[in-house]
Amino acid sequence: MTSSRPVIAVTLGDPAGIGPELIARLFAETPLFAKVHTVLVGDRWLWQEGQRVAGQSHELPAVADFAEARRHDGPVFLPVDSVAEGAVGYAEETTAGGASVLAVLARCLDAAQAGEVDAICFAPLNKLSMKKGGLRHEDELHFFAEKLGVTGYFCEFNTLGNLWTSRISSHIPLKDAASYVTQERIVAASRLIYDSLKLAGTEAPRVAVAAFNPHGGEGGTCGREEIDVIAPAVEACRAQGYPVEGPFPADTIFLKAKDGEYDAIVTMYHDQGQIAIKLLGFKQGVTVQGGLPIPITTPAHGTAFDIAGQGKADVGPTRNAFTIACRMGANLRRQRLEALTSA
Repeated sequence: MTSSRPVIAVTLGDPAGIGPELIARLFAETPLFAKVHTVLVGDRWLWQEGQRVAGQSHELPAVADFAEARRHDGPVFLPVDSVAEGAVGYAEETTAGGASVLAVLARCLDAAQAGEVDAICFAPLNKLSMKKGGLRHEDELHFFAEKLGVTGYFCEFNTLGNLWTSRISSHIPLKDAASYVTQERIVAASRLIYDSLKLAGTEAPRVAVAAFNPHGGEGGTCGREEIDVIAPAVEACRAQGYPVEGPFPADTIFLKAKDGEYDAIVTMYHDQGQIAIKLLGFKQGVTVQGGLPIPITTPAHGTAFDIAGQGKADVGPTRNAFTIACRMGANLRRQRLEALTSA
């Protein structure tokens, strides 16, 4: 009988950072794993090192492939040989570390394409190491999208508890941000975050769209993007049945969201949302890779080289990232099984 529980792939992240320690701490929280099949993917020595730093000891059955995971009730370990022990030290941006990350993620993405994985949760990465190790893309999201054959709109979501944010432009110079303010991108971003929140379990997501200019453009005297582009995009969303509102001045919309009026905010450029969400709760944030065929999550912080190997890492954001991956993966698994039943 096909298991209704989702398979969640978990990776150890950059070998030089706090990722292995975080995952060792995560696996100590056994109730989290009761309703999913969890596959830890990585180098055996690195997993042992993470446990040593975290002061943990976990006995996970080894499996040869992802398909075996559904035959186990508890978490399993899928060993890979991606980097030699001693090739990477703590707090180092290295070719070997970046290549290791790419190899492990590629293994998980291949399994996702084969329908063997329902969600991925990865520990923090280091972009410079990844680029040294062969990453040709601007970030991991674009790597995921190419690997999974995504041709439609995709973007990062930053989440904090029940509040999610997306943005229509990301890692670009601020001087170029205005050129990304298009009706097509705003509609796509609004629809995507609404649908993703539904997959994450929010029954009726409430989505707000931020303005681009100071004070929402002040009736066109301080920019016309709100009048000419953003407001029409909001109306287009509503015409398609999406309950989207806005545009709202960016310096006040997060106050409304903080008070619980909205579940999601679509922002116009990277720092417009990032500054607000990190001030609201940087230590608990999660990044969700939106627009991909499966949910992929990670803690919103980085590799924290300054404390790597010291046993000080806070597992909170990683726990949150894993929880979201499990919730979205479970809903995706249910949808897949329903599609098979009705076929």
